Amino acid sequence: MIYGYARVSTDGQTVGAQVEALTAAGAAKVFRETASGAQTDRAQLRRVLAVLDVSEVLMVTGLDRLARSTRDLLNTLAAIAERKAGFRSLGDTWADTTTAHGRLMLTVLGGLAEFERELIRARTSEGPARAVARGVKLGRKPKLTPHQIKEVLRRKENGEAVREIARSYNVHNSTISRIVA
Repeated sequence: MIYGYARVSTDGQTVGAQVEALTAAGAAKVFRETASGAQTDRAQLRRVLAVLDVSEVLMVTGLDRLARSTRDLLNTLAAIAERKAGFRSLGDTWADTTTAHGRLMLTVLGGLAEFERELIRARTSEGPARAVARGVKLGRKPKLTPHQIKEVLRRKENGEAVREIARSYNVHNSTISRIVA
């Protein structure tokens, strides 16, 4: 069985043209939805994925109707593959997991997306390392100044309770305890 999935982003749009195209291409049932593509949890998409069975096909008019990002697309395709079902896009003929060529193209797309994620991870970890090399202190700003820390130590030596010291600086007891330790 072939299921269709038609989605529009706003209430002012209509899924009519998508439903016609999907029905003409052989979809027996079309799941319709009005939801932003940025939403990853879409009720009708979840429903159609739940009913997909072995050798059935989910069809859309275009990849942009199914997912907004490569990661979202790959996650959705993985969910379809787990059910041993196929996927086909009418507007993107290369995106067809029912053919060997389509599976190859989507595998290459998946590899490129994974490569891109690795590059992003590398770039984001280089930034803090360069900042530390320049002498930038990372992390949260200290609650107390060096002068206040000296005062805390002096007050604790004079026998004042941690709770009282903390209250006077408007900080938590554990902040003072860490300084004293």
